Amino acid sequence: MLIIRLQRTGRENLPTYRIVVAEKARPVKGGVLEHVGHYLPAAHPSSVVIKKERIEYWISKGATASNTAARLLSKHGVQGLEKYITRYTKRRPKSEEPPAPAAAAPAATVATAPAVEDKPAA
Repeated sequence: MLIIRLQRTGRENLPTYRIVVAEKARPVKGGVLEHVGHYLPAAHPSSVVIKKERIEYWISKGATASNTAARLLSKHGVQGLEKYITRYTKRRPKSEEPPAPAAAAPAATVATAPAVEDKPAA
């Protein structure tokens, strides 16, 4: 099975990534069929260079994209990758209304003992 994924390169604390097409069973660092772009997150602004037509070619041949690669590529104009993106958090259904804010609690009242009158001893 073919997968489009990121291959980390670069030095320590300065990552750069290649966007590659590879067999899923191959190691991340080896067994690459084709380099289809690169991603430099440390550059300001971060840069992404992709070969859009080659990515679309591999997808038409049955390649899938990793979650991270699908997010990155769809943000930069590649169509049809939404089915590979998974959500990280649970979302509340739209039909459910958000809980109402808690009403301010009434101020605590201090209970005082009834006044005891001094009675003369009999």
